[in-house]
Amino acid sequence: MFSITDSRARRRRRSAVLAVALSGTALLALSACTPSQSSAADDKIGGTAHLSVFAQQGTGQDLATNAFTKEVEKKFNIKFDWQTTTQDSSVAPEKRQILMASGDYPDAFLLIPWVDQFNQVDVEKLAQQGVAVPLNDLIKQYAPDIQKVLDKNPDYKAMATSPDGKIYGLPQLAETLHIQYPAKLWMNTDWLKKLGLQMPKTTDDMTKVLEAFKNGDPNGDGKQDEIPLSGDSHDTLIPFFMNAFIYDPQNPDKGTQSTTVLNKGKVDIQANKDGWREGLKYIKSLWDAGLIDKGAFTQNPAALAQEGNNSGPVVLGSASSLHPYIFVSPGAKDGRDKQYDAVPPLTGPDGADYATYAFGSTPGATFLLTNKASKNDQVAAIKLVNYLFTEKGQLDGNFGPEGKGWAKADAGDEALDPGVKAQFKNLQLSQDEANAVQWGALSTYNQNEAFRGSQAEPTDLYDTSGYERRLFEATQLYKGHEDESQIYPSWRVWPDPAKATQVATAQTNIDNYVTQNALAFITGSKNLDTDWDAYVKGFDGLGLKDYLSTLQTAYDKSKK
Repeated sequence: MFSITDSRARRRRRSAVLAVALSGTALLALSACTPSQSSAADDKIGGTAHLSVFAQQGTGQDLATNAFTKEVEKKFNIKFDWQTTTQDSSVAPEKRQILMASGDYPDAFLLIPWVDQFNQVDVEKLAQQGVAVPLNDLIKQYAPDIQKVLDKNPDYKAMATSPDGKIYGLPQLAETLHIQYPAKLWMNTDWLKKLGLQMPKTTDDMTKVLEAFKNGDPNGDGKQDEIPLSGDSHDTLIPFFMNAFIYDPQNPDKGTQSTTVLNKGKVDIQANKDGWREGLKYIKSLWDAGLIDKGAFTQNPAALAQEGNNSGPVVLGSASSLHPYIFVSPGAKDGRDKQYDAVPPLTGPDGADYATYAFGSTPGATFLLTNKASKNDQVAAIKLVNYLFTEKGQLDGNFGPEGKGWAKADAGDEALDPGVKAQFKNLQLSQDEANAVQWGALSTYNQNEAFRGSQAEPTDLYDTSGYERRLFEATQLYKGHEDESQIYPSWRVWPDPAKATQVATAQTNIDNYVTQNALAFITGSKNLDTDWDAYVKGFDGLGLKDYLSTLQTAYDKSKK
């Protein structure tokens, strides 16, 4: 089930300010025109639905000819008119926003959260404009599997339900364990064995290991060419190390750099606290000792991968990353892709050993019906999405038809989750084969923990076929180290649309300020002793007080 391509794509960023600006432009344009209802609004329910859909399709994929498309066309009597964009997150958001601004938008949207989707503010404003169709009655009448998830999963219901009690769009539900703990560090355990070292457990241990990587010639080439520790500008190494001093909620995998937490029930940030300062001091000590690669905070993932895939001897000792295939290619001839194992959360000098937790799903809407859809089209569309909430729909949509994309598990197969029985297995199609028969990430609507855990997986952790199990087992080291009392449940909180632009701008400014100053303190252009007080004071000029107050109001409303 794991997709290297999908996981890398998750790491792409888009500017929050740009998204809000585009959203505002689109909605302004919508308010200036009156979208026309379909002339087929009174079509008889059950007739052929003519459904125009905007979607993101992968490279080499053609949704019009795709086998899963043909399956659902026949099953729900739908004729699709596809309007597509790529899965490039630097392009797709703008195309969607321009389409909305034109007023010539489709009947429905089917989107992928890590590419682009409607955020909560988009959904509320489109509802106010009458563009987004309420789904509550459609779900109750035609979508029992969606209703079942809404009834049984309070987090999903909160993500989907607007403050007025109506559902104007549906987000995907994805409970992938290794993505829920994104701030990991991977270390070359072959080097540990060669140097007679144990996996580090404390911050002091880590310093000693990295010093040995730098000075002990673990790659055996007689040169001091080893890189003890690296990272990239997307998967910054700060959260992993900061968690040994103070809980760090930053989620590099989703581009969330805010340090927003709950402090005894009050919304707060971590980046102006003493624990944050101590964490920066420790990371600076590694920097000053030459144990962190000079490009670790600024290089892109491709540059990190060049270090991991260096021709000749292995030079990379450890790296912060969601998973090791980001920085070392699978199936390497010298076996280096098998050398990296996850480092458990480090224990800091005061006993902290946190792990960052990130909710696996993104609030907002990946499925949204517009007022262009006739009643017949609405019914067909909600039946289609309901199918994506069933086990059969998930399997066929994600993998392709039974016998080609997936198969029932055999008696001897072991499930990913050792506590459950294996139910199915992915038949591992080539990219071209997959493009022809599956929707992939476009159909991932109900991949709950039970579904993912029941997939049969090979038991060889270091073979590429067993990679999902390798990540699952590695994540067990981090699971349970999050501080639940400090997690700000952003996925359950709907912001006030009237303050959306103000909040987005403030968050972007605060995030940039935190990131820039963290790097300045670590690299020495600012002094943690003499410049810290001015840094803390600087948050006042960024509107931190109003920002936290607005989030607090939204959070308090979400609990009612």
